[in-house]
Order: sequence, then C-alpha cells, then structure tokens
Amino acid sequence: MPTEVDGIATAVPATGALTAAWLLVALPLLGAAILLLIGRRGDAWGHWLGVAASGAAFVVGAVLWLVTLAAPAGERVADLHLFTWIPAGAFDLDAGLRIDPLSLTFVLLVTFVGTLIHVYAVAYMEHDVDRRRFFAYLNIFVAAMLLLVLADSYVLLFVGWEGVGLASYLLIGFWNHELPNAVAAKKAFVVNRVGDMGMLVAVMIFFAAFGATDFETVFALADGADEALLTAAGLMLLLAATGKSAQFPLQSWLGDAMAGPTPVSALIHAATMVTAGVYLVVRSAPVYAGAPVALLVVAIIGAITLLFGAIVGCAKDDIKKTLAASTMSQIGYMMLAAGLGPIGYAFAIFHLVTHGFFKAGMFLGAGSVMHGMGDQVDMRRFGGLSRYMKVTWITFGLGWLAILGVPPFSGFWSKDKIIESAFATAGGEGWQPWLLGSVALVGAGITAFYMSRLFFMTFHGDRRWSDGHGGGAPDGPVQHPHEPSGLMTWPMIVLAAGSVALGLVLAVGNAFTTWLEPVTGHTEHHEPVIPVPLIMALTLILVAAGAFLAWRQYAASPVAVIAPRGSVLTRAARKDLYQDDVNEGLLMHPGQYLTRSLVYGDRQVVDGAATGIARLVAGSGEVVRKLQNGFVRSYAATMVAGFVVLAAIALAFRI
Repeated sequence: MPTEVDGIATAVPATGALTAAWLLVALPLLGAAILLLIGRRGDAWGHWLGVAASGAAFVVGAVLWLVTLAAPAGERVADLHLFTWIPAGAFDLDAGLRIDPLSLTFVLLVTFVGTLIHVYAVAYMEHDVDRRRFFAYLNIFVAAMLLLVLADSYVLLFVGWEGVGLASYLLIGFWNHELPNAVAAKKAFVVNRVGDMGMLVAVMIFFAAFGATDFETVFALADGADEALLTAAGLMLLLAATGKSAQFPLQSWLGDAMAGPTPVSALIHAATMVTAGVYLVVRSAPVYAGAPVALLVVAIIGAITLLFGAIVGCAKDDIKKTLAASTMSQIGYMMLAAGLGPIGYAFAIFHLVTHGFFKAGMFLGAGSVMHGMGDQVDMRRFGGLSRYMKVTWITFGLGWLAILGVPPFSGFWSKDKIIESAFATAGGEGWQPWLLGSVALVGAGITAFYMSRLFFMTFHGDRRWSDGHGGGAPDGPVQHPHEPSGLMTWPMIVLAAGSVALGLVLAVGNAFTTWLEPVTGHTEHHEPVIPVPLIMALTLILVAAGAFLAWRQYAASPVAVIAPRGSVLTRAARKDLYQDDVNEGLLMHPGQYLTRSLVYGDRQVVDGAATGIARLVAGSGEVVRKLQNGFVRSYAATMVAGFVVLAAIALAFRI
C-alpha cells in the first residue's frame, strides 16, 4: 500500500491502462523514424503523419490523465518497468517511466500545444522543400521532451535531456544554408553542453552517495542525507537548469535561437526545452528539501533572470527577440517560485502551464505577422496592423492581456500567486520576502511596459510600412498584410481561448495545486509581509502604469522607423546587457589563449623533442653510412684507427 511521506506519495507499480505509457514516447519517435526513412516519397503527406503522431500521443496522454485522476491521491504516482537497462555489478538500473500528476501535466501540455504547433507548421512551412524533414525533427523534439518528463531516473531523464538538445540544434539551424542560423544553432548547442555538465556531476553525486540514480531510491535516501552533499547536488542540478531554461548566466543562446522557423520558437518557448529546467527543479523537490542554500540560490537566479529578461525586452525591435526576452523573464518567475520551496512548487508549474498557452499563441501570432509582412521582423516597420489582420490582432491581444496578468485572464491567476508567495518566503522573516517580493512586483510592471510596447508598435499607431500607393513609410518594401490560412489561424484561436480561461479553470477550488500534491507535497501557506489585497493592488497599478507608458510612447505618439540612439541602458539592453561580451571576455578568449598556448607547447616542446631526437639519429646514420663505401683500404684504416683507440685506452687506464 502506498504511504505518505511529508505529503509526497511513494510510487506503486503501473497497472491497467497506465502500462501503455510507453506509447507516449514511441508514437512521435515512430513518426520521426518513418519520415526520415521514406525520403522524398513522403513529401506530399509526411507532414500529416507528423501531426498524427503528435496528436495520437495527446490522446494517449489524455486517457492516462483520466485514469490517474480517478485514482485516490495516494495512488497517483505509478512506475512502469520497461526493461533491464544497465546491469553493471553493484549498480543495476532498469529503464522505466513515472506516471504521476507532474509528468502527466507536462505530457498534456507538450502534446496538446505541440500538436497545435504541428498543424500551424503545415501551412507555415508549405513552400519549404524540406518540410517532411522539418516535421521529423518536430516529432523527435516532442518524443525527447516526453521521455525527459516521464523518465523514472536521472540517467534516463538525461537521455531525454540530450535528445531535446539535439532536436533544438537541428531545428534552430534548420535553415543552415545561411551562416547566422548555423552559428545560432551551434551557440545553443555549446551553451547547453555547459549546463549539461552540471547534470552529469549531479548524477555522479547521487551514484557515489546512494549507489543509485532512480527517483524512488534517491528521494528516499535524500531524507536525512548530509546537507553539504545535497547542496552540491542541488547546485549542479541548478546549473543544468540554467542551460536548458536560458537562465542567468547561461541565457545567451535564447535570443539567437530565433533564427529557427517560428513554429520551432513556439515549441521551444511554450512546451519544450526552456520548461525542462523548471521541471528538473520541481521534480527534485526531495533533494532540495535538505538543501536550503541551494534552494535560495535557485530563487536568486530566478529573480536575476526575471529582471534581466524584462530589461532586455524593453529595447528590442525584433518581434521574435522581444518575445524571447519575455520567455526568459517569465521562466525567471517560475524559477523564483520553484526556489521558494513547498510554498512555490505548484505555482511554478501553474504559471508554466498558462504561460505555455499564451506564449505559444503570441509566437504563432508573430509568425502570422511575419507571414503577412514579407518575413519582416522589425516592429519599427509595422504599425496599424489591427485593421488588416483582425484575427491575429485579437488572438495576440488576448495573449498580451494574459501575460500582463490582467484579471480574469490566465496569467493573473498564476503570476499573482508567485508574487504573493515571494512576499511570504522564509516564513516572512529576514530580507528574503522583501527583496524577492519586490523583484517579482517590479518585474510585473516592466513586463507590462515591454509587452505593451510590442503590441502597440505592431498593431496600433501609424503605419510605418509602404502600401505601394504612397501610404506609410515610402522607403520600405511594399507590403500587403493579410491573414494566413485557417491552418494557421485556428491554432491561434484555440491557444487564445486557453489564454483567457485556463487560469481560472485551474484555480477554482485550488484544483491544480491539489492535483500536484502527490508530487510537490501540500502547498504551504505563509502570510506575506504585506497584505495580499495590497500586493494585488500594487501589481495592477504597476501593470496599468507600464501599459499606459507604452501606449503613450508607441501608440499615441509617432514611432521612429530608425531606432534613436537611446540612453546608456537602452543601448546595453539592445546588446543583451553585453552578455556575449562578458562570455567572450571571461570564457571564450581565455579559452582560446589557453588552447593556443597548449598547441604551441605541443609543437615546440613535445613535437620539438621528438623531432630533434629523430634528426640526431638520422644525422648519425648519415655519418656511419659514408663509412660503408666498399673499399678494403677504408675498412683497414678504420680497423687500425679502432686498434689505436683501444690501445690508447688500455695504456691510459693501465688495463
């Protein structure tokens, strides 16, 4: 019988319909294999196979969710044994899946939003000659993410972790015939490998300390384990999370990743990849329970990234890069909530789910704008599009209201809970609630400004594009903005509906936090250092102020087509607060100098010594070779000389 330990349920063996969980990974993986193997013969229909594979995984996930929901709360964590994987002496690891409220939440998010993105991509990639290969990569992405969230051990999780990294590399660089795209893919790949080292070290720590890497054993033994050990493991897991979730200081790849096709951006930012770090921290809650310092560092990293992304978002003119900065900041909210521990775990996942809907909707909306504006991404070349793209305007607008946290839209129910929890951390004592709460509060105001800036610059104000008849900016390319086909607009409409109502549905009766309790434990309640109504009022005032400033500057006033020079902070934000310069100065250039020094030492010392000895031997051989000339008198003279030398030695030493 299952037992409860601190509110977290222990796993029971998977039975009945739960034994079909392996199909969640197998279906998209099979779709990808077929698409890659059939070659050009599948060009005409391969994309629909990719959609079907992702959609079928959603159906399986929905069935498993219903079965789990019907089970008692203490029996909602089930492990499915697949096969013996690594039998190595004392270390014995089986491959298995964990079906519980946390993994199923991700399964539904990944497959539902992922399938909508697949449908959207059918039309978005219609004219791409490699559309079939693109859908194969999308299926790999979905399969890898599902394996990541369903794995029942850190080692199998790492397989999915690396699969996600591979798929993102293939998709970000999908149009790698252009050098910047290939460079962006490589950058994402390399930066993520830095974070992956943290994951590897954490797994080694678990193995060395507990002799196991499966969740059940690690979590059981973590209770009462040495705090220093758990702190080291927690910090290494955080390092891994910063890479995958684009958190400070490994966030530099996210903006450049916009080089990939827009459906890829939506998938990375809404349902896969960047959500993996948040999942890892929440999944490792029993480890962090014994490592309060590591947990505090998680919250601090989240707070830093929250402000970092928000500041960068205020200065970007590229619509996709503004959304990327927004993702960085919103994931910062989630990491901040996860770093609060039991009072924030469920809210981190809650905001992750609502964010998945409105961020995917806005990315698809950005793709729709690009589709109608000849692939233009500079918002200073937009303006007034609400009159030409009403579906895109309305659906994007609903996502905009959701991310601002305007009631009753979805973001209000999830983000405000994080802000309230931040003001209540550490039991409301010390500096933590004041600092973390203030950061979360200020972040809401900055978010309102830069997202409103994006919305108004794109859809409102004067036209800054040429219509070919003397209207708008005369120097720009002629544009004919229009709505895309239904394959692109319907996914946007469905996601917009989620942006409006999902948060309220999940918040009623604390349904979502209760659902997660078998994994995250009971969501503890602490009184914030200032009253909740005051926090809500301050948040809404800051949001309204941020939106008003953006409206006054980018809708009610003319917007310059060429970006003005701006302040020092604006120029820094345009360059991502010089994160690339810092990375190059601290890591890349010293690494290059070290590598060149080692190469020089290898050539001059190691190779030089070996070459010198070889030359000495060759020179000696050349001298000896000349003595072998075939003349008897020469050999006789040599013998006499040798005899004289020996006689001299004998006389000298009186032998």
